Formats: sequence, structure tokens, C-alpha cells
Amino acid sequence: MIRRYRHARHARHAIVTTILLSVAGLSQGGTAAGAANAPVAEAADAQQRLEASDRIRNPSTSFSITTSLVEYRNGKQSDSATVVVYSRLEPDKAQYRSLIRYVAPLRDAGKLTLKSGKDIWFHDPASRASVRVSPQQRLLGQASNGDVVSANLAADYQASEEAHETVQDGYRKARRTVRLHLRARTEEAAYHHARLWLDESSNQPIKAQFHAETGRLLKTIYYRRYQQQLGERRPTEEVIIDGLEPSWITVMRYSDFVRRDIPAAWMQRDYLPHFRPDSGPSVDTTERQTAVP
Repeated sequence: MIRRYRHARHARHAIVTTILLSVAGLSQGGTAAGAANAPVAEAADAQQRLEASDRIRNPSTSFSITTSLVEYRNGKQSDSATVVVYSRLEPDKAQYRSLIRYVAPLRDAGKLTLKSGKDIWFHDPASRASVRVSPQQRLLGQASNGDVVSANLAADYQASEEAHETVQDGYRKARRTVRLHLRARTEEAAYHHARLWLDESSNQPIKAQFHAETGRLLKTIYYRRYQQQLGERRPTEEVIIDGLEPSWITVMRYSDFVRRDIPAAWMQRDYLPHFRPDSGPSVDTTERQTAVP
């Protein structure tokens, strides 16, 4: 009788131990799974932040803007230019094709630059020739072709979160930000990798640094002068600082935001010799918004 009691007690103890071990195993397994999924969740969150910042920088539709560029060296203006950028959104790729029309100075008026996919073409009406150029080729000062055309970074870069930190914005005010690392994942990416600082609560872009494949800093960009344009508060000014020569600065200002239909023909290299700025569809003037100082 005593033996049977002891045997039953040992059996109950074994069952309880087995249950406890099973529960512990599930708990440990859940913790391990949670730890394993954490980087995936963080990566998804970083990419979502990048997509949100794209929607702030660019309207989710085809549009045109006027871009004024001013180059400064050692605090003195050295050059300037004005272009109109026509950006056609490609829904299937969530990316833009862009046509840049030179307006000023007079010597460059009528020249065109077309970005279609990974290809960028420069067209000079005087020679009627179109030649391929690099996204890094400078348009003016530190502003390259890749900087002036409209681009959704999330389409060309994979984002990962690096840190939450306080940085100075373009007005030297302290801002609480999330720092993202962007790694190029398509041939259309203008830079090998970059770092992007977004406002921690709104995802407004504050600052960016773009790097060469060697890791060398090419340029720093500050996004400033947020204004209501086409349904969203967007940066209407970018300050571009050279990575090696900080006194070499280019300021890009955006105005005349217009939501419009951009003809597909404008985005074809063969059409460049035939382009006329008034050959497109009429513009709804109610969609025109001009940035104010």
C-alpha cells in the first residue's frame, strides 16, 4: 500500500514536472521567436518610415515644379540656374520618370535632361543630339542630375533603423529624429548608400548624407522651408553642402507646384528633339500653388 502510494506520488510529480517543462519550453520558444522576428519588424518599420517621407517630399501623382538653384563658394554667390521639372509617376513601379527643361541662364535655355529608369539623357537643341550622362554629373554646384529629378527613395533603397537621436536641422534647431541607413537595391539608385534623419513623430525629412561605394561622404542635404503644397506640408528648399569642401554650398528652391498630366511621349528619348513646353495637356490652375518666401 505504501509502495503504491509512493509510486502514485512519483507519477504525479513526473506529470507536473513534464507540464512545467512544456510550459517553459513554449515560453522560451516564444521569446526566441519574438527575438528572431524583432529585426524583421524593425526593418519593416524603417521602410514604412522611408515611404512616409517620400510621400512628404513628392506628391503621389504626376506634377511639375520650378526649381531655382544658387551656388555659393565661401559665402559668395558664384552661379545660378532655373529649371522646370516635369515628373510622371509610374504606378507599377512607384517611381517617377522626369524631364528637366532649362529656363535660365539664357545660354542654357531650351536644353533638356531626361531620366527614364536607370538612364539619364542630356539633349542640346543646338546640336539635336542626346547623350547619356551620369546621375552624379553636376547640373549646378553640388546639385547633380540625381538630386534635381523627382525620386521615391523607398523604390531604390532598403532602409534599416540605426538610432534615435537629437540633431540640428537646417535652421540649427535641435530636432528629435530617427536615423535610417539606406542601401541601394536597384540600378536606378543615384548613390551607393545614404543616411537619412527623419522627424521622430512626423517622418518629415530633416537631413541626409549621401556616400560613394568607398564610404566617402559626397554631400549633406538639409530639407527646409516646409510649406503646404498640393495637400501636404513639403520641404520647398534644400541646402546641399559638399562632403569635402563645406564652404561650397548649393541651395535649391521649389515653387509653382502644379498637379498635371504628363504625356508619356515626353518621357521618350526619341521625342526630345520635338519637345515643346506648351504641347502637353492644359493645366488646371486651381492645382497651381506657388511657394512664398
